[in-house]
Amino acid sequence: MNAPVELRQARDALSLVWPNSDVQRIAHAALRRACPCSACRSTRLAGGVIDVADDVTVRDIAPMGYGVQLVFSDGHDRGIFPWPWFEAFSANG
Repeated sequence: MNAPVELRQARDALSLVWPNSDVQRIAHAALRRACPCSACRSTRLAGGVIDVADDVTVRDIAPMGYGVQLVFSDGHDRGIFPWPWFEAFSANG
């Protein structure tokens, strides 16, 4: 499993530094909208949209070994983001 060597938390984005030195920067709002938790995934599968303010931020990052659990400023804290999820993530869908 490929895991980042560093996480960098900025005001509006999370950056992951991968072993090959590539840096992946993902806006907090994009992470919240794409949350992989079962409730958010069910909403998207049903054709719904996760309504998120553009100024939502990541307030806490809890390591899970195989990824991280992100806690957002809107109170959402159910999403565990595995490292392969980040590798495959594209803000463009």
